[in-house]
Amino acid sequence: MRRNSLFTHTRWRLMAWYVGVMGVILSLGACTFYQMLRQAHWHAIHQELESLTGTLHDGLEPILKQPNRLEPAVEQLLPGLCPIENDCLQHRHSPQRHILGMAQQEGYYIRLTDQAGQLLATVGEPPIELPRGNVTERWQTLQDPQGNRYHQILILLKTANKQAWGYLQIGRSLQEFDMFLANTRLTLLLGLPAIMLLVSGASWWLAGLAMRPVYQSYQKIQQFTADAAHELRTPLAATRATVESVLEIGDISESEARKTLQTVERQNNRLAQLVQDLLLLSRMDVQNQPLQRHNCCLNTLIKDVVDEFEGLAIAADLTLNVEMSMHETLWVLGDEEQLYRVMANLVSNAIQYTPKNGMVTIRLNREERYALIQVLDTGIGIAAQEQEKIFDRFYRVNSDRSRATGGSGLGLAIAMAIAKAHHGTIQVQSQLGHGSTFTVKLPAA
Repeated sequence: MRRNSLFTHTRWRLMAWYVGVMGVILSLGACTFYQMLRQAHWHAIHQELESLTGTLHDGLEPILKQPNRLEPAVEQLLPGLCPIENDCLQHRHSPQRHILGMAQQEGYYIRLTDQAGQLLATVGEPPIELPRGNVTERWQTLQDPQGNRYHQILILLKTANKQAWGYLQIGRSLQEFDMFLANTRLTLLLGLPAIMLLVSGASWWLAGLAMRPVYQSYQKIQQFTADAAHELRTPLAATRATVESVLEIGDISESEARKTLQTVERQNNRLAQLVQDLLLLSRMDVQNQPLQRHNCCLNTLIKDVVDEFEGLAIAADLTLNVEMSMHETLWVLGDEEQLYRVMANLVSNAIQYTPKNGMVTIRLNREERYALIQVLDTGIGIAAQEQEKIFDRFYRVNSDRSRATGGSGLGLAIAMAIAKAHHGTIQVQSQLGHGSTFTVKLPAA
């Protein structure tokens, strides 16, 4: 297949299509996976902040007395609270401090502001240069001058008597989140080309595997066309040579004209038979040959074959025997004419390839649910390396002898095609110098 530019080009195109389709699918899958992963982590951040905010909101509002004023009870609820007027830098880095809930984790912070947005106190380590943000937005994503992003939630706090006190802001750094997404993107960007290389190799192999039956069929068609052309050329050339030789003669006698016409008729019959065989094979290949399925008696068919070929066997100094049980009649469901042709082809081959004083035997047996028809001969036999090829079209074990007997190399191919159409098989067992046995196995009716 590699030597054929058409199939090589087609294989490359198939591989390109495979790789393109898989690339689109993998890219869409990677983007979908990335978005789902990002959405899941983003949702987890929201849930964490909202849970902590709800807990602090419910704990702070009952102890707030006056707007914009930090009550002592707030410091008890929020250990580590740092009012804005105090220098809490040293306190922030103290290993003994304790911060409520998730604010103990690095990257979290809490800010308390008045209604105007002025900072009153902090818990944790909020970024110093972080913008104040819009006090009317509940969720905010802010960025400091260094490019670090923070996500925070803002909620209005009220005093115990339902007066607006100020705002509670709880946020966390998105550095870990952004690094995780960056690593995920890098993994996908580096992994996708590596996977595409594997897909390319697999696609090249799969394209070759998918095209192998097509290529084998293409080779068979090429071989069949070449063989058919060769077989058709032989009778045509003989006919042409006969006609040209007669035309070169001025006047010919009636006997010479009759002899010439007989030669043309013989070659024409050979050509017609060859064309008929080719049409039969082509129809069976496309399953366009209808089978007249009905019960066929194999005993009767074998008797008819013996009656037809008995004279030919006597002329060839051969003995034609039949071995079948007279107590059981075997029936199969199929086309009687085609089944007859299978037996006739096998018996004809056996007679042609069996020397004088030899024997050809036809056996009919039953094996469970199958009928077995065996044609045995004491002929020249078939070499082991040839036995797999004898059912190929136009194949001859002995080309010269086949041509001498008028064979075209289609008899066994037709027999095999008919057997397969009847859901049967044909097998051969042979040894050089010890004859051959052809076994036809058909489902019994």
